[in-house]
Order: sequence, then C-alpha cells, then structure tokens
Amino acid sequence: MTDTAPPPANARPIRFYHRGAIVSIQGPHSTRTVLDWLREDARCSGTKEGCNEGDCGACTVVLGELGPDGQLRLASANACIQFLPTLDGKALFTVQDLQGLAPAATSGGAGSAQPLHPVQQALVECHGSQCGFCTPGFAMSLWNSYERHQQAGTRPTRQQLADELSGNLCRCTGYRPILDAGQRMFDLPTARLDRAAITQALQGLAREPALTYSAPGPTTGQARAARFHAPRSIQELAALRLALPQARLLAGGTDIGLWVNKQFRDVGELIYLGPVSALRAVQERGQELWIGAGATLEQAWAALAARAPALTDVWLRFASPPIRHTGTMGGNLANGSPIGDAAPILMALDAELELRRGDALRRLPLPAFYLGYMQNALQEGEFVQAIVVPQAAFARQLRGYKISKRFDCDISALCAGMAIELDGETVASVRLAYGGMAATVRRAAQAEAALLGRPWNEDSVRAAQQALAQDFQPLTDMRASSAYRLQVAQNLLRRLWLETRPDDPLDTGATSVFSVMPHAQENPS
Repeated sequence: MTDTAPPPANARPIRFYHRGAIVSIQGPHSTRTVLDWLREDARCSGTKEGCNEGDCGACTVVLGELGPDGQLRLASANACIQFLPTLDGKALFTVQDLQGLAPAATSGGAGSAQPLHPVQQALVECHGSQCGFCTPGFAMSLWNSYERHQQAGTRPTRQQLADELSGNLCRCTGYRPILDAGQRMFDLPTARLDRAAITQALQGLAREPALTYSAPGPTTGQARAARFHAPRSIQELAALRLALPQARLLAGGTDIGLWVNKQFRDVGELIYLGPVSALRAVQERGQELWIGAGATLEQAWAALAARAPALTDVWLRFASPPIRHTGTMGGNLANGSPIGDAAPILMALDAELELRRGDALRRLPLPAFYLGYMQNALQEGEFVQAIVVPQAAFARQLRGYKISKRFDCDISALCAGMAIELDGETVASVRLAYGGMAATVRRAAQAEAALLGRPWNEDSVRAAQQALAQDFQPLTDMRASSAYRLQVAQNLLRRLWLETRPDDPLDTGATSVFSVMPHAQENPS
C-alpha cells in the first residue's frame, strides 16, 4: 500500500534563491527534476528539454553556492537530471535571468528595446543561433564562462571555450559562430552579477537547519512517500547511513537521474551527500592525496592532472563540464560501471578507498572493491568516504588513454590507465588497468608479469600484448567489437612504450591524432 506515514518532525520545505528572491517549495516528489519544475511549475520555459539524460545541454542552468571561503561559486549543470531538493541552499540561474543582468539602457524614450546581456548580444551579432532550441543552453554555458573569467580578470582562448561548450550540442548552426560569440562577448559593455546580494541571501539560507524533506506518494499505486535527507557533517551522514542502510546515497545524480528519467525507477528514500562539506575536500595529507568522495569530478580531475599533466586529456574528455561540475569521483567509483573512466586511472595510481561505517574506518585497494558486475565490497551501512592516492605514485610515468567514437562527451569503448617505472632500461614496476574489457575495471595481471623485470623494449611489449589476450576476453556491443577492443588495448600498450622508451621517446603529440588541438599544450583554466 501507499506509505501514508506523516512527515518527520524536522521536515521543512526546499528553499533556494531564484529570480531575485528566496523560493520555498513543499509538495513535489523528491525526484522531480529542476527542469520539470522550471517549465511546468515556475513557468520558466526558456530552459529546454532535449535528451533528458544530461547529454545535449539544452537544459543547461547555472548553480551558485558558497565555497569554503564564503565566496559565491558558479557552475553549469544539467537541469534535467538534478532533483529539486538538491537546490536547497543554492542559487539557480536560467537563461531568463540574463536580460535582467544586462547593462542599463544608454538611451531612453518610448519604445526603446531592453538591452541584451553581452552573451545574448554576442550570439545575435555572430549569428550563433538558427532553430534556437539549443541556444538557451549555450547561453548559460557561455555566461558561466563569462562570469568566471570576468571575476578572475582573464579571457579564455578559443580552445578553452570549445572545451567549456563540449556539453552543448548544436545540430544546425555549428560551433564556429558560437565560438565567435564566446570571444565577442568580452568586447561588449560589461554586465556583472551582483554577487554581494546573492551571497547574503545564501548566508541566510545556510543558517537554516539541514534539509529533511518529505512529499506524499501518489494517491494510488505502491509508491512510497518520498523522503530526502541532506546531512551536513560526516558524523550525521554516518549515523543516518547506519539507521537507514537501505536508503540510496545520492551525490551528483548523474546516474540516478537517468534511472528516474529513462527507466522510471522508484529510487526510494534518498540520502544526499552534497551538503557534507568535509566530503568535498581535496587535500594533501602527509604523503597522500585525499579526495573526498563528494568532491566533484572537476575538482578531483584537476587535482590529479595538476600532479600528472599527462592526465589532462582524460580529464577534459570525461563527460562534459555540466556533468563534471555535479557528478563526483566517489560516485563514479561506487557505481562500479565497467566503463567508468576514473577507475583505470586510479588503479594505475595505486589508489585506495577509505570506507566508513559509523565511526569505523577501513581502507581497501581499489581493485579489491569490485567483486563482480556492478557489485562491490561495501558492508551494510557503509559508504565511500574518500579516495586516497599515494603521492609517490605521481613520480611514475603515467598515461591515461580514452577511446571513444566522439572526441568530446562520449562513453568509452575502452579506457586505459598505465604507469611504469624504469631502472635503467629494465621495468621496475608496471600497472596496466583497463575499463571496458571485462565485467569490472581490472588490471592486466599477465601482461604486467610479462613486463616486470624485463628490458623495456619492443620484444617485451610484444610479449605483453600477447598476454593481454589471456587477461581479457572482451564483449561485443554497440560501442565496439571484442576483436577491436583487444587490438586497441594492445595498441595502447605499444603507444605507452613509444612515449616512454629509454631511447628516443616520442612526444605525446606524435602518438595522437588529436595533437593539433591546442589544449594538448595549453593549461586549461
């Protein structure tokens, strides 16, 4: 029967900043998306629905929240896979906010047109729109870039703009005029967000108690009442997880959002990790890099690439900016997808997971975490608290290789994380981890054994390539055939050798067809 239990005594409405005021919402289901609320409830139909799975970018909005320093931070996000309660304590900006941020009109008089924001004006001047369906999403990604660079006093390169727009799909205009607009917007009269007023509003929201939200289930059917918990400390989270071991943990929602939108699943009671600030920390702790499980993918990849620049390519190609701004590396690992791109890289770095159950902590090497397809070693009431990477791992020669049909924003056919240490010309240590080759991300034990202690030369590489066929018997699916996956996995091993061989190693640009792309040399902001 439908759960008709009363809401918890500490339940309260969802409260966030939108269109210059605090909005208070009670009643929608906890998995109602921000996009549906905008279009159907708030009547803000400028934000569009395209794919409804976070791929096309038509629904892009910008979220604002206070950072650890108390300053307002903005980040683009896909409204179609963000659940409404995750907005609690944040600010929401849509394409319909832009004109209100436009510079004041320079000429009055009856019939004067309301001036456009520089982002909008640049899109008009550069002919950046045809059908216009994708344009609101592009405008918001451009506005996020505009505000960030104006705040920092910088200006993005054309390639950096292309990277920032990689999560926005245009089928008719093409990207040249949109990139032109991205450069043009910085030449127009400046229009800035009033950050002080929004910061003050968010500070007020932060003084409210942690969100516990409850909405009744439908009047018919078997669905439960929707309950949503948002603890703010690790201790509160640990206690709640023990008390509600069957509740589902929600981080960025980049996976769970699809379960609801595409599979129509009832995901039950939710515990949201977003407000747990300690889980979002990325810190050097002694001889280790500690990445909180709630750190966004963008934060986590930036930390890894700062210590191993060879990982920059995988960072930029891991989904899209709106996904990286909301999804978490802890969620990507806990999900356990065999084609998750973070796990191969982290296995090559000897990463461990810090697991917590109540007050008890334990560590587990990442390969030992995966027990089978979408199965892991978590105990009841336990959760991933952090990813821990030894600093010494960054001293190795590291490479991350992603193979997909599209360069940007695509699911991998396979992904490889590789690390090698040489003693002269001899392989002192080697780690070869592959995703997309088996039911779980795995290290290639036999290929590693074929290399360890042997000269790092072409003969050894051939032996290791042959051993890969014993390590993996990949499947054929819509992304790649089994034969293709095995051949490419072998080819990537040869590429590693070409880039790291003791004599005349090739520059990475010489082994990549994408070497002409400027971001291979530039440090993205």
